[in-house]
Amino acid sequence: MIGIIGAMRIEVDRILERIEGPVKRVESGIEYISGRLMGVDVVASKCGIGKVNAAACAQTMALIFKPELILNTGVAGSLSPELGVGDIAVGTDVVQHDVDTTALGDPPGMVSTVNLIHFPLDRDAREAILRAAEALPGIRAVPARIASGDQFVAASARKKEIVRLFDARACEMEAGAVAQICHLNGIRCAVLRAISDGGDEGAHLTYAEFLPLAAKNSAELALEFMARMSGA
Repeated sequence: MIGIIGAMRIEVDRILERIEGPVKRVESGIEYISGRLMGVDVVASKCGIGKVNAAACAQTMALIFKPELILNTGVAGSLSPELGVGDIAVGTDVVQHDVDTTALGDPPGMVSTVNLIHFPLDRDAREAILRAAEALPGIRAVPARIASGDQFVAASARKKEIVRLFDARACEMEAGAVAQICHLNGIRCAVLRAISDGGDEGAHLTYAEFLPLAAKNSAELALEFMARMSGA
């Protein structure tokens, strides 16, 4: 069983429409659709934007469906000149850039209780995703640290600060929560995020223009990854 989580409908539509024998279940206002995708048992969900929504979705998915891997797919802002619109960041690890208890002596991004800054992502899944990208014309995927926070980054100063503190290459709003829930439940986790904007003052305009392209690229790579898992 593989779990797939995206924040917005546009990020998961192409995946949901390919699920065979879909069965819908709603828990805490979030819809989960299970069935077969490319010959693999899956459950997919649109969690909603932000870390709390993502955590609620991932924890419910973990308890009810018991996936062995959760894939978080969707779009992100670029923090690096090496990642342009349409390119895909495949997570090496995830940090939560908005967690700040430095006043208590903790380093930036330290998540209490688990006492982690960097949440590791599954290496085998990452390598499989990168190989899958090689088979898709026009899609470029690179390994990258991803920074999560409950903030749409749209300011150069904030972008530079995230890079300075965490050396991340892409930013978004859910992966950190998904990775934390996977860590707590002993579930493998993978993240792929297609770039929709540059995380700067023009991000709101670029995002609106390129969201469909980025969502398409991330979904196509997720589907290719699933096809390779099943040998289809």
